[in-house]
Amino acid sequence: MDAPALPRCLLEHLGDFERLCQAYGVARLEVFGSAADGRFDPARSDVDLIVELAPDTTRSLAERFFGLSDALESVLGRKVDLLTDASIRNPYLRRSVDASRRELVRCPVS
Repeated sequence: MDAPALPRCLLEHLGDFERLCQAYGVARLEVFGSAADGRFDPARSDVDLIVELAPDTTRSLAERFFGLSDALESVLGRKVDLLTDASIRNPYLRRSVDASRRELVRCPVS
């Protein structure tokens, strides 16, 4: 079965996501939850994302993670719940996330 179309608010900003991922040293950005599985409500839904940060010795993980989170919220004009894969420890949440996750951006790691 084909995955549902991504919400317009994500599709319209794919180029922005790629630029942000390069700026913040992101290896991969994925969407999960309502924005990935067809339940997204443009008037009420937030956007759930998983980030994989590439190694970077010049900036802290916190600086990059929270900077990216703020920048994504600014671009989308809505709340973003940004997680790392390693932070998903609850087995019920893990199953839910894994059932709907979809890649948005993959950046080459230099």
